Amino acid sequence: MKESPRPLLLDLTRAELRELMAQWGEPAFRGDQVYTWLHKEVVASPEEMSNLPKALRARLEEKTLVTPLQLITQVDSQDKLTRKALFRLPDGNTIEVVLMLYNERRTVCISTQVGCGMGCTFCATGQGGLARNLTAGEIIAQVHWFDRWLRQAERGELRVKRPARVTNVVVMGMGEPLANYKPLMQAVAALSDQDTFGLSVRNITVSTVGLVPMIDRLAAEALAVKLAVSLHAPSNRLRNKLVPINKTYPLEALMAACQRYQAKTRRRVSFEYALMAGVNDAPDQAQQLADLLTGLHCHVNLIPLNPTPGSPYQPSSDEDVRRFRQVLEGAHIATTVRLRRGIEINAGCGQLRQAVQQPDVIPLLT
Repeated sequence: MKESPRPLLLDLTRAELRELMAQWGEPAFRGDQVYTWLHKEVVASPEEMSNLPKALRARLEEKTLVTPLQLITQVDSQDKLTRKALFRLPDGNTIEVVLMLYNERRTVCISTQVGCGMGCTFCATGQGGLARNLTAGEIIAQVHWFDRWLRQAERGELRVKRPARVTNVVVMGMGEPLANYKPLMQAVAALSDQDTFGLSVRNITVSTVGLVPMIDRLAAEALAVKLAVSLHAPSNRLRNKLVPINKTYPLEALMAACQRYQAKTRRRVSFEYALMAGVNDAPDQAQQLADLLTGLHCHVNLIPLNPTPGSPYQPSSDEDVRRFRQVLEGAHIATTVRLRRGIEINAGCGQLRQAVQQPDVIPLLT
């Protein structure tokens, strides 16, 4: 009979940890102590939980798992401002996580699924299909891993300004976050717990390709995260090709959901728009986008595509990006162009995972 896997402690809420300790014949407050060690001190081993009895630490080591992440490889951009890591999970699946340094911000881009079922034609992850959802603990562990690294880097490895802690989380890695809703929201609650990890919920951004019912559900949450919509096209005809879920939730329904979200939360909506040469970057398409967004308090983040090897989609030229932005700004729509972080290290979603499957493409850092 195959032995069942050890439960991941990060999957358990504070109440569930108290219950586990009671089941083990320990005082319930031990669960609070374990939770604090996990989510405030972000320890990687029960041995570090120094105020627990030695026997309990040994039992936790034997019977549970603190972190599910095994580092396969990590790569740094040439400017040392982006680090991308590929991790193996206990079941053998792999996920990507990216750390980006912006002056005083330390932003981690995390994954919510192994692969993705949305099938966006320009995305490396989407082309690989969906393997499974991540658990809440597997989502949390990605942030904790880089938070531990930043704390260590404060002691000499990372020569940048403080803070040496994660300050922002963007849920824009592998997978469609709103298709894995309950684990995602459990992770958001744990990360924004002011008694432990302490991340401001306003510094958490959740991205979606446009799952309309889930946008409405998110709008009703007490935890008011920021919403980012991966748009990428100003018309249904083009978006049906680039983002197939548009056939189920076309732009009219998506924009109505964004209006409802804004009315409910009073928060600005961000729109992600990956610019692809000759596909969606013409001035008339910029005007279509401006017309589509009229009436919304929003921000457009233009992203010159990080190209996937072998893909027919290529990034727009600097001049086409400038013209596109100029049209939007002329329509009084707040617009920025995202820095092309980590293009030389395959920092686009799913690219490192794909490249590591090809020998000698990505070097292993030591």
